[in-house]
Amino acid sequence: MSSRKGRRDAARVVREQIAREKRRKRTLWTTIAAVLVLVIAGGIGWAVYSSQKSDDFTAPPGANAAGTGIVEGSGPVTIDLYEDYLCPVCKQFQQVNGETVNQLVSEGKATVVFHPVAFLNRYSTTEYSTRSSAASGCAAKGGKFREFTDQLFAKQPAEGSAGLSNDELIDIGVGVGLNRDDFGSCVNDGTYKAWTGHVTDEASRSGVTGTPTIKVNGTELADQDKSPDGIRAAVAAAGK
Repeated sequence: MSSRKGRRDAARVVREQIAREKRRKRTLWTTIAAVLVLVIAGGIGWAVYSSQKSDDFTAPPGANAAGTGIVEGSGPVTIDLYEDYLCPVCKQFQQVNGETVNQLVSEGKATVVFHPVAFLNRYSTTEYSTRSSAASGCAAKGGKFREFTDQLFAKQPAEGSAGLSNDELIDIGVGVGLNRDDFGSCVNDGTYKAWTGHVTDEASRSGVTGTPTIKVNGTELADQDKSPDGIRAAVAAAGK
């Protein structure tokens, strides 16, 4: 009797072990299937998000095909300028080099792509970097991008302040020849805020980490070359 009971107990233990193993395998495969579903769903979701994100902005007239900057000139060498309207060093760069860049454009030696990024919103209580960049898009729409940009740097507010109000931005635009009603509506409606986000995101993706950043035919200039002579030399070398 005891031997038969022992065999029955042993068989029961084996059955229980087999049952536990089956349950473990079912749980494992169920978990794997769930993870795969999440991965596939996540991939689809990211694809949908990415496609929507690439289409949720409107670039102003005068922007390049990628919508990452405003183009001036048609010279053979491309100068990419990444600047933030709240950046004090950008203001200094414009004061020292702005005329040289303009001359290179007017001489037909360079095409300039100005990327008005919004890196410095944290240094304003009203996201001035974004607001001023979006306003520059409105100025581009009115054909006064360069003139408006020059005045934004000339009247640059201090870091840590509220920055210029929308009304002050509109007054600057009117001062350079923009229509108050059209330009004012564009600024107040934030028409190009999404575009500013696109410009800023794409600048970051391209490796731009600070302002001003200057690239000549895709090669970033060192700080010591950010001078009239340095920029002219870089353009001349790139044009050979």
